[in-house]
Amino acid sequence: DARGRELMRWGDSFRAARAALSCPAASTARARALFAGLATSAKGTTELPPAALSGSVAACSSATGKLRLSLATGLRSSRSPPLRSRIRGLDMSTSAPAAGAKRRVGVGQMTAVTDLEQNFQTCQALVKEAVQKRCDLLSLPECFSFIGYVDGEAASKATDLSGDIMARYRQLAKDHGIWLSLGGFQETAPRFEEDVPRMYNTHVIIDSEGEINASYRKLHLFDVDIPNGTRHLESKRTEAGKDVCVTDSPVGRLGVTICYDVRFPELYQRLRFDHGAEVLLMPSAFMVRTGEAHWEVLMRARAIECQCYVVAAAQTGKHHDKRESYGDSIIIDPWGTVVARMEGEKKGVVCADIDLEFLHSLRLRMPIDKHRRPEVYCQTDR
Repeated sequence: DARGRELMRWGDSFRAARAALSCPAASTARARALFAGLATSAKGTTELPPAALSGSVAACSSATGKLRLSLATGLRSSRSPPLRSRIRGLDMSTSAPAAGAKRRVGVGQMTAVTDLEQNFQTCQALVKEAVQKRCDLLSLPECFSFIGYVDGEAASKATDLSGDIMARYRQLAKDHGIWLSLGGFQETAPRFEEDVPRMYNTHVIIDSEGEINASYRKLHLFDVDIPNGTRHLESKRTEAGKDVCVTDSPVGRLGVTICYDVRFPELYQRLRFDHGAEVLLMPSAFMVRTGEAHWEVLMRARAIECQCYVVAAAQTGKHHDKRESYGDSIIIDPWGTVVARMEGEKKGVVCADIDLEFLHSLRLRMPIDKHRRPEVYCQTDR
């Protein structure tokens, strides 16, 4: 019938727009033209009003030579459930999930030791568990590959991201067809003194083909003297990074951070409001004392104020007689609800579905991005 033919035309046009996404930037005009045509054909119909596409066309943007499109606003504006469900089934990006689709993310909890091979075997078991639980992305905690015993030992193990250690984790992702968030790898950094090794604390995102999709060097280094607790100077052997990191993935647009970063909300505000992050990765190795006091409240605060999912894989238990981690790997939704948790010293993988339709619906109903006044309170002299 006429309505069926209309649905078919819309489906074909959306598939054509999707194909344009995989082409060079020169095809941006082609994709824009396709969406403009969709908007024109919608005029005068009750099935999909022209306003339904306003957010979609405006959301076209160029990034690393490809077009990134968001249809969430338009799809939610539609008054026709059958048409919405038809469009939702179409993947609108080469990496990001389709509107309405749910993808699963997992957090792995482990107790890393001073043995590279033993840690790899532990991570391999976590990857296999995540695959069995149908995860699209698994996040592993800070220091997943190594935790040192004496001062400078971790830095002495640092290698390039092109080295043999990272190559094994890349192959692990490829063999199992899963994205990995490797939260805190010892990457070689320039030395100030010839005989003193230094490193970056680097969060590496690996895609399901085993390629490095993105990397982030920890901005905020953990230099603290906790009352009645541990004194820790991360900067003694670690260089701070200089850049923020966002990247697209099957579970949404990732804001990539590490552990102590969570105490600096300005970073997450920038990831959300300047770079469109939807899922905030916070792999950690929290100390027990600070974890008991602050872990969950910090993670929930970042989720609520940014209206993002928070995915926080954690180290747990005693690594050796000098170091112990809090654990409590956690996944939190944009409303601040804990949707998955592995408490205490348990080891393994817990999972949760990332529902981007819920995320964008929440953002529409509580549009804090439009209510912000950065011109008033984001200026600083320091």
